[in-house]
Order: sequence, then structure tokens, then C-alpha cells
Amino acid sequence: MNVEFINPFLSSLLNVLATMANTKLEPGKPSIKNGEMALGDVSGMIGMLGPQTKGSMSITFDEALALDIMQRMLGERPASVNEEVTDMVGEITNMVTGGAKNLLGDKGYDFDMATPVVVAGKGHHLSHKCQGKTLLVPFSSPAGKAHIEVSFDTL
Repeated sequence: MNVEFINPFLSSLLNVLATMANTKLEPGKPSIKNGEMALGDVSGMIGMLGPQTKGSMSITFDEALALDIMQRMLGERPASVNEEVTDMVGEITNMVTGGAKNLLGDKGYDFDMATPVVVAGKGHHLSHKCQGKTLLVPFSSPAGKAHIEVSFDTL
């Protein structure tokens, strides 16, 4: 998997959460993900397709972190993940992918983005429709954990 292609998603996630929610995440050690079980409580997933590649990216948040981000971004903190929280996760997914798309465009990569899908609940699954491996990068913060998954096929 090409690091040049992955790093824009990681830096975009850090930038979006720092800018929009005053939230700093600390990246952990990347690994190859096995299986489809999400490592959190609410996930946004988006597909991408371009002349050079196709793939998908997902961001999964622990419930506590998602609620903390909601409070920081919108000034309200629901008791649990609800429709407003899932809408926010979808928007974060869009912003991260949009930021990565801009960074990748500077390197000659171009792709179109699908509409993000958000899934919530303990033990939900994420299915990347690629032949390639899925890279998993954990992030931590005082409020909880997040995980980003990126999977791409080169065309």
C-alpha cells in the first residue's frame, strides 16, 4: 500500500478534528486489518473511484469520543449516539475525504467521492469492497479512541 496515498487521509483527519472540534488525536502503530468488525461504536465510510485507483476509507469513533466531538463542535452532548451524532460522523467523513482529495490532487491523483454511509452500534461491520489489504491506523485522545481504515486497488 502506497504511503503517499495513505498519509493525506491521516493528516486530513488530524486537521479536521483539530480545526473543527479542538480535538487532538495521537496516532498509533498502523497494521493490516483482518476481518470486518469495526473497532468502535460509530463509523463513517466512503467510497472513492478515479482513473488510477478505487477504494474506500472509514473512520470509527468510540462513543465517548464521538459525544465529546459533538459537544466541542455543536455545543450539545447527547446521552448516547443518536441521529445528530451519526450525521456529524458523516460530515467528518466527508471533510476528511475532501481534504485528502485536495492533497492527493496536488500529487496527480484524482477521484470522485460517493456519499458517506454511517453505521452505529457495538459490533457493527465495515466491508471495504477492494481486493487490496485494509490498512488500520489507531488514534487515541483523552476522550477515547478512533480508527481510520483505508483500502485501495490500483487500476
